[in-house]
Amino acid sequence: MAKNHRQPYAAKQQAGEETSAESWGTGRAVARIPVSRVVAAFGNMTRGGRMFAPNKVWRKWHVRTNVNQKRYATVSAVAASGVTALVVGRGHRVQAIEEVPLVVSAEVESIKKTKEATDVLKALKAYADVAKVSNTRSIRAGRGKLRNRRHRQRRGPLVVYAEDNGITHAFRNLPGVELIDVTRLNLLQLAPGGHLGRFVIWTQPAFEALDKVFGTETEVSEQKKGYTLPTAVISNPDVAGLIASDEIQAVVRPAQSRFTKRPYTQKKNPLRNSQVLVRLNPYAQVLRRAEILGKNKKTTKAAYKKSASKKFLDILKAD
Repeated sequence: MAKNHRQPYAAKQQAGEETSAESWGTGRAVARIPVSRVVAAFGNMTRGGRMFAPNKVWRKWHVRTNVNQKRYATVSAVAASGVTALVVGRGHRVQAIEEVPLVVSAEVESIKKTKEATDVLKALKAYADVAKVSNTRSIRAGRGKLRNRRHRQRRGPLVVYAEDNGITHAFRNLPGVELIDVTRLNLLQLAPGGHLGRFVIWTQPAFEALDKVFGTETEVSEQKKGYTLPTAVISNPDVAGLIASDEIQAVVRPAQSRFTKRPYTQKKNPLRNSQVLVRLNPYAQVLRRAEILGKNKKTTKAAYKKSASKKFLDILKAD
C-alpha cells in the first residue's frame, strides 16, 4: 500500500540523443560508436549520452491489494493498538499513562488552540511521546534533503476523532502527532512501516463508532457493505491455560525428553563399515567368515607341505 502514492517519473525520450553524431563505420581503425566533433555520443558509456534502458512512465507503479485483506489488516492494527507490549515495543513512551487504549472525553474534539492540546497531553501523561519525536528530528541523508524531504523524525501519537470541531487545528502543529477521522482509518497510519502497535488516542465518540464502522463478529458493518469482523480461530486466547487444564492434560501423552536420539542420521558406507553392512545384509557375516576360514585352510596346507624324500635327493646329487 505504501507504494500507491508514488508519482510516475521517466527520462526525456530525446535526452542524450539531441546531436548530429554519426558512426564512421568499419575500416578506419576507430570505434564504431557514433562520433560528434571527435567525441563519442549516444551510448550510455559516453559523456552526455542517454542512459541504458531509460525509465518509462508505464512502469507498474501501484500494487493492487484485495479490499478484504486491507480491512483485515486495518482491524488487526486497531486491535494491536490496545496491546501494551506491542505499543511499548514499537518505541512509544506510554509507561506513565493510565491505560491502553487511551480514550478521552468528547470535549477534546472542540478545543482549538495548540496550547490547550499540549495541556491535554500533559494531563494524560502522554506528552513524553511528543517530546521524544521532537528530539529525534534530524536532517535526512542523501539527495532527498534537496527535494522537500529535508528532515526525518519518529512517529508520535495518532489522535482519532469522530467530529472535527477544531481538534485538527489544535493538534496538527505538534511534532509527530497525526489526526484521522474514525471513518477513514488508514493502515499506513495505524501501522507505519508495517509495524503494529501505534499509540492511539481515541475520543469517546470515535471509540464508540468502531462497531458501526467495522461491525462485529455477528453484526454487519453499517459503512462497509456486507463486512463483518473475522472470527478468531480460538475463543480463549489463553493458550497456556488451556494446555494446562485437566481436560487436555488427561488425554495428552507425558512430556518426552528434550533431545531426540537419532542413531542413523549420518550416512555410512556399508562397504567400509562392517556393522552397517551386517545390518543391511546379515548373510554378509556368514560369507566373510567362510572367506576367512578358506584362507586359513590354504595357508595351513602350504606350511605343512612334505619335503622331498632322502632317496630322491640322493639320486639328484648322484647325477
